[in-house]
Amino acid sequence: MLFADLVQFTRFSPSMSPERLVAVLNEIFADFDNIADSRRLEKIKTIGDAYMAAAGLPVPAADHAARAAHMALDMLESLDQFNQRSGYNLQLRVGIHSGAVVAGVIGRRKFIYDLWGDTVNIASRMESQGVVGRVQVTDATRQQLGEPFLLEERGLIAAKGIGDLHTWLLVGRT
Repeated sequence: MLFADLVQFTRFSPSMSPERLVAVLNEIFADFDNIADSRRLEKIKTIGDAYMAAAGLPVPAADHAARAAHMALDMLESLDQFNQRSGYNLQLRVGIHSGAVVAGVIGRRKFIYDLWGDTVNIASRMESQGVVGRVQVTDATRQQLGEPFLLEERGLIAAKGIGDLHTWLLVGRT
């Protein structure tokens, strides 16, 4: 499960027209969609200036953690390239957690494929309590990541509503 958020986007957005704001988000998220496709993640949804995707859905995949980690690093690179093109200085915070989820469509109108469960909540906390410009992962994800990734121990964080979690920062690829 991957969550990404454009940091302080709400402070950035009042300086532009609504049309420009939508165009900026569309350009960034279209790039993220392309990354999701190439890394074989399922985009779940965008929530304002946040992006939610999952690996190993709808078909389970043994390499789901690596797919999510590659996507996260690609997203940081993509936003850097966007900033170079646009002259903006937007930053991203990304969180990843591995585990089981419940997925499906609920309701009678505006059908949307969505996910529920502790894994979703923990991944969300990895993002919201993460470090600007970095990818924070749980120990569960770190244990599934292999040779191609460099990680730096961040230590315990008090995850709101969850408790203490041992976390790592995904530094890059070997």
